[in-house]
Amino acid sequence: MNMLPKEKIVIRTANTKDAPRILQIEREVVSEETFLITSLEEFDKTVDQQSDWIENMIHNDRETMLVAEYSGQVVGWIVFMSQNRIRLSHTGSFGMMIEKNFRNMGIGKLLINGILDWAEVNPCIEKVSLGVFSTNKRAIALYKKMGFIEEGRKVREFKISDTEYVDDVLMYKLV
Repeated sequence: MNMLPKEKIVIRTANTKDAPRILQIEREVVSEETFLITSLEEFDKTVDQQSDWIENMIHNDRETMLVAEYSGQVVGWIVFMSQNRIRLSHTGSFGMMIEKNFRNMGIGKLLINGILDWAEVNPCIEKVSLGVFSTNKRAIALYKKMGFIEEGRKVREFKISDTEYVDDVLMYKLV
């Protein structure tokens, strides 16, 4: 794993000006069609929709989005989303995308640590969850290394082709 100098990576809260770059990274990751539910033909999000999504998170105490910047350019992001239901308001889940050229360099770990730090000081959040393709072994290893525990799986949750299915591994960490 090539590590970038940590002092050159900035983890910060996303803002609406980041929307075009966040959308570009998302489009690139979706086009890889490897570890995401969304297929490229379904992906039709606009910059305005992305900007509105970020704006709504900024004004929600139980949600946040962080970006990773390297040399002033956003190279990855993580989003934490929570439920509006009272009995689920103490929990939420995250999703993360990193530009292909910046993977395996420690950025994912920095982004996850950013979400965990945010959750630990947020009086509303007690549990951070995620779902990950069972085939995404590197991500699962990272989550386990960071203290996430597998709490179950949805068997054959994702249909990749007529004959190929992938389980959804459900993981959590209490904060």
